[in-house]
Amino acid sequence: MKAIVLAAGEGKRMLPLTLTVPKPMLMIGGQTVLDHIFEGFPEEITEAIIVVRYLGEKIREYCGDMFHGRPVRYVEGSEKGNAYSFLAASPFVAPQERVMALYADEMPSRENMEKCLSHEYSWLVKETLRPKAAGVVELRPDGTIERIVEKSENPPSNMAAIGLMVLPGPIFAIQPEQNHNGEYYFTSMANKIFPKTNVYAVLTSGGCSLTKPEDIPKVEAFLATRKNNHV
Repeated sequence: MKAIVLAAGEGKRMLPLTLTVPKPMLMIGGQTVLDHIFEGFPEEITEAIIVVRYLGEKIREYCGDMFHGRPVRYVEGSEKGNAYSFLAASPFVAPQERVMALYADEMPSRENMEKCLSHEYSWLVKETLRPKAAGVVELRPDGTIERIVEKSENPPSNMAAIGLMVLPGPIFAIQPEQNHNGEYYFTSMANKIFPKTNVYAVLTSGGCSLTKPEDIPKVEAFLATRKNNHV
């Protein structure tokens, strides 16, 4: 099974740390973000596609053709948004192939990856205290996702969609829609899959992501705790 790692962004909110280093290669607890991600991959993940753009040559040089024992392919992302960066991986995914995708500024645990993979299709979610600032899920009674609403003044829940999902290959045939801010979000494609496909919300109480430089000590502390407690 393939994992698509979306690592194309500039990481502007992490400046000045990302002036010369792409965000997925920032050092967290003595390892890069990409090292943490790949170390979390379950055995079911046999190949990775890394979508690069900003300082992408540094990611290519660091990871090479084999990284943590898995072959790696590279594709060029888009400045139009993560939807088009995701679509750049389509040449390497069969029409009916099941894929895992994740954002390269989050480091989900192996346990959470395995929980997502236990469903045919899934999306990792977490309670948030700031639902207006997140992409939040609206759930059906059976725990499947009805839709994801991005940064709304009237969010349908307090459950934020985290950057880890398992989705069907036909999502690559969907045309993304432009958000009011001009970007094309991956969630606009997912919202067209949800009516036809049962995508289960997988709840986690843990999770960490990098947004700004002052997050680094908090993320390092979380990862240290997770290592001991298997969060």
